[in-house]
Amino acid sequence: MDYISSISSKQLDVLKEVGNIGAGHSATALSKLLNKKIDMNVPNVKVVSFNELMEWVGGPEVVIASVFLRIEGDIPGSLFFVLSIEQAEHFIKQLISDDEFTFQSKYDELGLSAFQELGNILTGSYLSALSDLTELSIFPSVPALSIDMFGAVISYGLIELSQVSDYAIVIDTIIKEQDIHSETDIVKGHFFLLPDPDSFKTLFSALGVHDDV
Repeated sequence: MDYISSISSKQLDVLKEVGNIGAGHSATALSKLLNKKIDMNVPNVKVVSFNELMEWVGGPEVVIASVFLRIEGDIPGSLFFVLSIEQAEHFIKQLISDDEFTFQSKYDELGLSAFQELGNILTGSYLSALSDLTELSIFPSVPALSIDMFGAVISYGLIELSQVSDYAIVIDTIIKEQDIHSETDIVKGHFFLLPDPDSFKTLFSALGVHDDV
């Protein structure tokens, strides 16, 4: 069992705080993009095995919308932002002001570009927060958009890794318009952080959180 599988609750709290700082930056950018006040927060961070991850999403054949990027620099790894097809369509409808948009009937460039922009904002804000807090050099690749089965998306990310870990960190993310509390208007997405084996020791050392916490 590798280092990531033994991360403590305090270390997960640190990652959750990083996520909430990134969510704050993302909410500001999305508020400008949508011309409405957006709230974002990270309610939960957990470590799961890949088998648990597959089951949690609903199986490898579930089709999802995702943005994937490779992280280089001091803490190399891979980062995904994943939404269900329904949640992605809901958000794209808001972004392009088109209530008729669906991936099935209107698989157009405008909708895909809108989703890619959402992914750019969210992943960029999270990694910026991580870099600011750790003072580590983090260089994201250009994000790649994918509408595919979850198993295929994750497999692509694993192929990109020089070494494969058996665990991923799941960072839940909730996006909603301020003062709107209807469940149908809340977008629930997830970051999947797949670190290279040595990256987390570097990361937590930079955050001042060590193995013995």
